[in-house]
Amino acid sequence: MNGGDRVVKGSFPWPVFDEQEVQAVADIVRSGQWGNPDCDGAVAAFEREFADYCGSTYAISCVNGSVSLRLALIACGVRPGDEVIVPPYTFIATASVVLEANCVPVFVDIDPDTYNLDATKLEAAITERTRAIIPVHFAGLPCDMDAILSVARRYNLRVIEDAAHAHGAELNGKKLGTFGDAGSFSFQSSKNLTSGEGGMVITNDDALYQTMNSLRNVGRLPHGQWYDHFNPGCNYRITQLQAVLLSQQLKRLDEQTILRNENGLYLDTLLEPIDGITPLSRGALPLRHCYHLYIFRYDKTRFGDLPKKEFVAMLSAEGVPCSAGYPHPLYKQPVFQQKNWMCYAIPDSVDYAQVSCDVAERACADEAVWIFQHAMLGSRSDMDSFAEAIHKIQRNVAS
Repeated sequence: MNGGDRVVKGSFPWPVFDEQEVQAVADIVRSGQWGNPDCDGAVAAFEREFADYCGSTYAISCVNGSVSLRLALIACGVRPGDEVIVPPYTFIATASVVLEANCVPVFVDIDPDTYNLDATKLEAAITERTRAIIPVHFAGLPCDMDAILSVARRYNLRVIEDAAHAHGAELNGKKLGTFGDAGSFSFQSSKNLTSGEGGMVITNDDALYQTMNSLRNVGRLPHGQWYDHFNPGCNYRITQLQAVLLSQQLKRLDEQTILRNENGLYLDTLLEPIDGITPLSRGALPLRHCYHLYIFRYDKTRFGDLPKKEFVAMLSAEGVPCSAGYPHPLYKQPVFQQKNWMCYAIPDSVDYAQVSCDVAERACADEAVWIFQHAMLGSRSDMDSFAEAIHKIQRNVAS
């Protein structure tokens, strides 16, 4: 930052691809069959591959991870004015799709050790209008699904897993996205499995599958004619080009996930001894973390009261691909504070100005530092250099 040599010498290109991806896309281009109006061909083949990979019965592709959440929510039968529990520390889509369905997002704080939805706070947020819970496997770390599902069963609530960060991650040997009624994935350009854009929703429920499959294909049903539309769906289909690209990328996913997980475990051992740096907990259950983000908590009092924003700028200057994360929890976004939801069914009494989730607010303002997933594909020496960069900052700001 002040003109010296940076600690981290490596580079971390993303996406990772070779001639296999190029050839697969070129073959589709030459075929002239770029779209998938009948949801078959390469698209159907990739859906089958992804379902088999996850261990689910069905997989329905769509244009992005926001739409995949929306398809699942609508198919689960929410009605205008229903309440849906979401965490405040996640991408806006987890809550905005609830608004799009004319439902009310109810924010429940995150666990300070994992940054995932705090299952111990769920019951206090449930009312007679609550219909669903959307837990987010944030950064690729599994939520406490046993606790969440236990609460959901007691109150007859649907559970839609937001697994946008969680491709390839596992809990007790089972892939994330397969615990609840449905699991939603994103293939946006930063994601661990990517085609630039795209989404997928998986389920074992035949009725949910039939509804979501119809909704993503303009409301058509298999027994209908081309211009028969049975449900209020839209064209949310992906293209054959995306499907073949994703099919090739899926072949790399396990190897990449294993490497990210190993690097995350190793980086934990390097950062835990640093005063003022606390890696997020992985919990006690057997799991495979896919580290879409490697997150640690930062304590500025151990770094000469250096604000988090300045610490992250220094870390980035040392060559660590990183970010300070979200600037504030979702309920502080203008869409919620200014009531710009343009939905007819949300009661006037809903006032997000009164919402406060202390853990999420600390994470945003002072604590959370993210290292990006492509950096977690580096070598052990790269992980050593990440830790040394933090040591270097601490030495200099304390001197």
